[in-house]
Parts: sequence; structure tokens; C-alpha cells
Amino acid sequence: MGEDVGRICAFLLDGHGGGEELDDTGVRNAPGADGVLWIHLAFGEGATADWLRQESGLDQQVVDGLLAVGTRPHVAAFGNGVLVFLRGVNLNPGADPEDMVSIRVWIEAKRIISVRCQSVTAISDLRGAIAASKGPRTSGEFLVQLADKLTHRVGPVIDGIEDGVDDLEEQILSCSSPEQRNRLGELRRQAIALRRYLSPQREALSRLSHDAATLLSESERLELRDVGNGVQRYVEALDSARERAAVIHEEVGHALAEQTNRIVYLLSIVTALFLPLGLVTGLLGINVGGIPGAEEPRAFVAVIAALAVLIGVQLAVLRRLGHL
Repeated sequence: MGEDVGRICAFLLDGHGGGEELDDTGVRNAPGADGVLWIHLAFGEGATADWLRQESGLDQQVVDGLLAVGTRPHVAAFGNGVLVFLRGVNLNPGADPEDMVSIRVWIEAKRIISVRCQSVTAISDLRGAIAASKGPRTSGEFLVQLADKLTHRVGPVIDGIEDGVDDLEEQILSCSSPEQRNRLGELRRQAIALRRYLSPQREALSRLSHDAATLLSESERLELRDVGNGVQRYVEALDSARERAAVIHEEVGHALAEQTNRIVYLLSIVTALFLPLGLVTGLLGINVGGIPGAEEPRAFVAVIAALAVLIGVQLAVLRRLGHL
């Protein structure tokens, strides 16, 4: 359905939580019907761009926003509607959750147009809620439910990062391995990547109460504020996980540095012990005449004894100086 315009789905919301799924004819006739029209489009389809520019009746700035390649979460009001850019965790097969996918939404009182780059689980949740007559009743409620479902999907990913940091904190401090240190770095990178979009999303949701005031009821504004508070808590959790990972990384670095210093110190002690012995044996091994004891049968035993005494003296001196 709707392949000619790159449309994924279209619904006419009935105002009671349900809605009728529309075909091409239904979409064309919907503007005169009673209810809220929601059209969901696929980004990257050439026909999608043509429909938005030629048939949607939207302002050119709004169309450019819906078709923008790179977006960060923000809100922009235009006339009787508001353009909203949000992000959701990437739960598509084989994708990294922190590679958050973009959803762009134009909302008017009686019409909603959404464009997505990749499959967004929150949109699938909305379609399921509409099918079960538990979906949005107004365009403002659509915005609230979309933001809530996007935020809800972030929770398990952040919980996984926090649990991973907890586990690695215990393991690394007791016995560090390269694999554990690499995993710690990966968790820290995930936290940074998620915060990159969640922080501006928090600001965007806080602005919606003002910029979309004509589309939101008082209860919807309160619900949207609760969603924004949830995003704020997730941002704080990411900050905490990132800081803890940084502290663990520093502690691991200090432990590795101390281990390296101990090894270098031990090598220095061994070098200090054998340097005089090497000097003595080197002098006795030169191939010139006049080497003391060259003709004496017991000279070798005497040299070994002298070297043993020299080692004993060195050890006593090093212990006296506090190096052992």
C-alpha cells in the first residue's frame, strides 16, 4: 500500500484510541473526514520527496526539515504546526543501539506526517496501540505517546550499560585483562554516543510545552513534562556510568603503571647486582698475558667465592639503603 509515495502506513484516528488504516483513496479523501490523519513515510524514497513537495501543501522549510539528511533532536514551530525531530535507540537486527535512528514529525491539529530513516520500534508500538484502540486520540496525544515510547525503549539499553559497568568494576579491580579493558572502553563509548542525542532530546521535549501549546492540553503538557523528566534521569544515568567508567579506567591505568614500575625496579636491582660481577668477569676474561691466577688450579674456586662475597656485600648495602 502506498508504494507510489513511499508511504509505510496511514491512519485516520477516530478520537477514541483507535483508527482506520487507509489506502491511497482513503488518504486523498481524509482531509474532509472527522478525525486526525496520520501519514507515515519512508525517508530516502524519491516519491516521498515528490509527494511532500507537490501534494502535501507544506511550507518549503517544513519539507526541507522532513527530508534533511542529518538531524539532531529539536523543535521548530511554523504557523499552525510544529516540526519535531526526535531520536530512538536502534533496535534493528545487527545494529548498535547507540546508533540512534531519527524520526521527523510534522504535527497539526488534524494532520500528522512522520518520516523515518530506519525502522523505529516506537512507531510499531503506536500502530499496535491503534489497532488495539489504545492509541492516541489527538495530535497532541500522538506526540506524547511517541516521545514516551521512544524514551521507554532507551531504558533497557541504559540499564545494560550500568550493569556492564558494575560487573566490570568488580572484575577489573581484582584481575584486569585486555578483553575487560576493551569492554569497558566500549561501554564508555556507548554512553557517550547515547548522551549525544538524549541531551538535546531532553531540551526539545521541554520546549514542546511552549512551541506546541496550541496542540497540547494541560494534561498532555504534564505527561510530556514527565517524559522529559524520564529523559533527564537517563542522561544523568549515562553521565554517572561514563564517569564511573573513566574512574575505573584511571584506576586500571594506575595499577598497570605500578606493576610496570615494580618490574622495572626489579630489573634495576638485578642489573645493580650483576654489573660489578660482569665487570670482574670481563676483566678476568680478556685475552692478554698477566691474568692473576691463570696458572693456579684453585683460582677459579677463589674467584667464585669472591664473587659470592661481593653479592652478599651488595645485598647488605641495598638492604641498608632500603632498596630491598
